[in-house]
Amino acid sequence: MRRWLRPLWVFLALLFLLEAWLWDHLSPVVARIVGFIPWLAFKQKLARGIERLPPWATLIVFIVPLILVVMPLKLLEVYFLATRHWLWAVAVIVAAKLIGVGVTAFIFDVTRDKLLQMAWFRALYEWVLRVRAWAHAITEPVRVRMKQIAAMLRGERGGFLRLLKRLRRRAFRGAA
Repeated sequence: MRRWLRPLWVFLALLFLLEAWLWDHLSPVVARIVGFIPWLAFKQKLARGIERLPPWATLIVFIVPLILVVMPLKLLEVYFLATRHWLWAVAVIVAAKLIGVGVTAFIFDVTRDKLLQMAWFRALYEWVLRVRAWAHAITEPVRVRMKQIAAMLRGERGGFLRLLKRLRRRAFRGAA
């Protein structure tokens, strides 16, 4: 039974790592976009306001923007799925995922210190970090193999493409 579940666990770990990768790479993008807001005084006042909030209120600051940004996109997804506009539905699903992860990552960076003051949140955060380490460990053989295949296809280390080119040249020389 364990042998049958292994591909499922690897798949779930890869999904988790994709989410973590999006989180890591979208946070700076959202921070840069927010950096374009011309209201520097407003942004500084907001940051000071978050510093003065108790941890439970900071949790509300963390959750509310996510709800306000992602929920309308989720409703739009449902609409497109219900009306069978599959391409639009997929586009909105991808956009909602990217925007949701980006906004959440940015807000978490701003509110992290206050949120980690709550014991249950700190325990949840540490659990997510352990799951991330587990996901890296369980997918390591798959990732190494994929890198080997990619290197072979790019033509590194003797390379598959170089071999194909050589065989193709020989075939054309033999035909001429």
